[in-house]
Amino acid sequence: MVRNLLDGLPKPNMPRHVALVTGLKHYLGPFEAYGKGTLPQTPFREEQGRLDIENFYYAQEDELFAVAERDGFSWSVHRPHTVIGMAVGNAMNMGTTLAVYATLCRETGRPFRFPGSAAQWHGLTDMTDARLLARHLLWAATTPSAHNEAFNIVNGDVFRWSWMWNRIAGWFGLEPADFDGSVQPLEEQMADDGPVWHAIAEREGLVEPDLHRLSSPWHTDADLGRPIEVVTDMSKSRRLGFTGYQPTDDAFFELFTRLRAERLIP
Repeated sequence: MVRNLLDGLPKPNMPRHVALVTGLKHYLGPFEAYGKGTLPQTPFREEQGRLDIENFYYAQEDELFAVAERDGFSWSVHRPHTVIGMAVGNAMNMGTTLAVYATLCRETGRPFRFPGSAAQWHGLTDMTDARLLARHLLWAATTPSAHNEAFNIVNGDVFRWSWMWNRIAGWFGLEPADFDGSVQPLEEQMADDGPVWHAIAEREGLVEPDLHRLSSPWHTDADLGRPIEVVTDMSKSRRLGFTGYQPTDDAFFELFTRLRAERLIP
């Protein structure tokens, strides 16, 4: 895909800079080999080597590097953690998935239960606001010292889900359930909630009655169920002058507010 895209760009008016967005599976491995083998030490840093497994992120990078050398443009690689942003229909959307889950818990009286692992509940982690990622892309494209470099990009704060879960519960007026240490996947918890969501959408005049168009519990389970701590270092960008910062709880709250304004949640 990357090769075909770059080969198809018009010549001689090639781009001056190409940015590739991948993610932390650069360090963790792809889904089919997720967390297997020897993982780099956290926090993940850009200079840590590739894992000794096949990874489509590596293949995309190699295509980018080869064409950039051939055609003479600069490049940057951006590695966000889980992205928070407005993206209806996106197959990997934690923010909207948690908003839908909280709404369903409030509607049905079910406990608002953290679905993931003890490692994620107690360990440090971070996330990436989509707007901050966009700023990072623009910064790298227009900053010569950032050309031909790979960068982590996260919000700049770290948190534990034991704290964040309470923050999210409070926004929805819920009392969070106590965490008992067991993994209780959202994919199982929400398996039969399609008709419930459809009824909520009809009653509240929501614009999307299809639960599966809004939520992606399988992907949220993959993130929150990790058996290891995942946290990311931003020193490389900071040294080169990128100072963007976004508190992650505010990123969630701003997304929830927009989802409500757009009539996607009640």
